[in-house]
Amino acid sequence: MLNKIKKELDSLANSEKAKVYQRFFKTRKGQYGEGDIFIGLTVPQQRMLAKKYVDLEFSDVEKLISNKIHEYRLTGYLILVYKYEKSVKKKEVVDFYLKNVKCANNWDLIDCVADKILGSYMINKDKNILYEFAKSDNLWKKRISIISTFAFIKNNKFEDTLKISEILLEDKHDLIHKAVGWMLREVGKRDQKVLEKFLLKHYKNMPRTMLRYAIERFDTAKREFYLKK
Repeated sequence: MLNKIKKELDSLANSEKAKVYQRFFKTRKGQYGEGDIFIGLTVPQQRMLAKKYVDLEFSDVEKLISNKIHEYRLTGYLILVYKYEKSVKKKEVVDFYLKNVKCANNWDLIDCVADKILGSYMINKDKNILYEFAKSDNLWKKRISIISTFAFIKNNKFEDTLKISEILLEDKHDLIHKAVGWMLREVGKRDQKVLEKFLLKHYKNMPRTMLRYAIERFDTAKREFYLKK
């Protein structure tokens, strides 16, 4: 089955799209996605194949997500998402994800997956792993920690998002600023008072990008208030 999905992935390759993705995902030397290889598939194409091959053995999923080709990895992670959704042994999927988390080395490999597996599983469970990830030196683990909380936010549970946001406030990487700002904005969509309480405490010290993302849905006057540090 592994050879079949690889053959289908390769058959959908688009060299022009691949060139665009190489630039978009910052694959040049010194950039966060340095050395990543794309073949030019769209996310809907990968979702279609992931659903088709949801019963792929874990050993073969591992081969996909450890592959040097980006779309192989994303398709493998999407298979995990669909496995998690249909499985009665959700912990088995979560454990496999954590074992192979090092392969999630670009932001889309996290944003399409982390909240749907790790976040969903931890809604009413111990969340220590997210705090460990938030305090690590690894860019991608830090992004996983905050994006996973999207599952909590969707269930109107904001505490962990706010706590992890505080841990990441002084992070230097733009990808963390954007992720934290995005999750704070999602909190604000559901309870603006909770977001504003957080902002009033931290907005003067927040990275500009993080703040702009967080207040994106505010009216003009309120945005200007927060932007005038």
